[in-house]
Amino acid sequence: MADYLLGVDYGTGGAKACIINKDADVLTYSYREYPILLEKPGWSEHNADLYWETACQLIQECIRKASINPREIRGIGTSSALPSLVMVDRNLNPIHNAYNLMDRRAIAEVQWLKETIGSKKIFELSGNRLEDHPAIVNLLWEKNNRPESFLKIYKALTIDSFIRLRLTGKCTVNNSSAAFYGVAFNIRENRFDEEILDKIGIPMEMMPDIYPCESIAGEVLPEAAKLTELVSGIPVVAGQVDCNAGWIGAGAIEEGDTQMNLGTCGNFGVIHKDDHFIDSMIVCAYTVNSSHTYVTIPTTTTGGQCLRFLRDGFSQTESALEGLTGINPYDLLTKEAERVIPGSEGLIVLPYLMGERTPIWDPDARGVIFGLSLKHNKAHVVRAMMESVAYALYDSFCIIRESGKKIKTPIILNEGGAVSSVWRKIITDVFNVPTMLVKNRVGAPFGDAILAGVGVGVFPDYSIAKHKAEYVELMEPSCDNHKIYMELFKMYKDIYAHIAGDFKTLAAFQNRI
Repeated sequence: MADYLLGVDYGTGGAKACIINKDADVLTYSYREYPILLEKPGWSEHNADLYWETACQLIQECIRKASINPREIRGIGTSSALPSLVMVDRNLNPIHNAYNLMDRRAIAEVQWLKETIGSKKIFELSGNRLEDHPAIVNLLWEKNNRPESFLKIYKALTIDSFIRLRLTGKCTVNNSSAAFYGVAFNIRENRFDEEILDKIGIPMEMMPDIYPCESIAGEVLPEAAKLTELVSGIPVVAGQVDCNAGWIGAGAIEEGDTQMNLGTCGNFGVIHKDDHFIDSMIVCAYTVNSSHTYVTIPTTTTGGQCLRFLRDGFSQTESALEGLTGINPYDLLTKEAERVIPGSEGLIVLPYLMGERTPIWDPDARGVIFGLSLKHNKAHVVRAMMESVAYALYDSFCIIRESGKKIKTPIILNEGGAVSSVWRKIITDVFNVPTMLVKNRVGAPFGDAILAGVGVGVFPDYSIAKHKAEYVELMEPSCDNHKIYMELFKMYKDIYAHIAGDFKTLAAFQNRI
């Protein structure tokens, strides 16, 4: 009898699933986009009911495409982008839309927590900042703004927690994802601090049970099996953060391993064992030994989303050509960018389309195109947008490098826009370090399947991930290009410093209309 493993991942813009065998060969992969709901300034949501509907579609499709017997699936792993928040009632149904990681509505609650608990105390406990709008911050917004709905909340879940709930009937969260509840989560001890929760008026009972990533959180229920075409009784492991899943799947299992994604967010992760956290960065437990290993995760909020923004709003021709030629619109956009010289002839973008995270932590920041002239065209804008994401990530890279944490090179580029050789070359030259590309870019669901295999004993450890990882297309930085980019990087930082106050004025205006 064969041994198969299923992984399911939820990003901000869509969900993915894959099935692998006991040799960690990918048998099948499926993907579905879903809409990002932007009802009000600062809000970013999903229709929570679509999560389960999408899971059923993806799992059914993977089983059929792989032509396997679902009875031979030994385990299931899940992950999702974070912070996220799915509120369910006692019937385990969603209350309102789900929050996704771009939501920045809870500004007043962040300020109240600073005054009530204190930023220092919260950082010392959780290792993370309030400005990331972790789940507990958003629960306070619900309490203050929708009190009748707040009283109906039975459990506050992440997206992957919600999928495990649908699969197993249990409300669970893993060590890694729990960090994104923030505020009252003790990252070193992997528990919620009941005293702080009580002080801010959030019931401890609202929090899910915490498990190490590879622990069995439950088994597939008969009703879930019917809807997904699985069979009941399949073990479901506790899961992981989506970026961790992608990096696990690409072989990042040792201290100092460094990988980068250009998904909806742009981020990279540096694995470390020390608990000396950097207050301008994001940190969570890493999947490999999730009780004692961490990953620092610099993040620009709209990384790959910048190109999706250009595709959806300004690239109708490229999208139409896809139907005629089969060429991906993103490939057409990056080919345009390739025609423009490094530095985009002085065009600079601030890529803060939904505020910004590391290292500036400004929810009011917005996108800026600086230096636009008649000599510039759409290709310049595309390239400048790509360069801006590299600047945003490089800003954090400098801080981590100065902290003394071990950073192995080449930096491995993984999911999303990393497939673009143009974007990888930009990052290579901006960072001034060698880079390589993961050849197998199934990404997070592959890492979830590996996690499931470790959890159920198909794999003795995570070394299979390192064994299967293949890195290609080594790029070396250009000294000349790096010099150009450093001049523009300084201007990039200066532009933000000059107009940071104006973003707050604009936000106040937008909140009135």
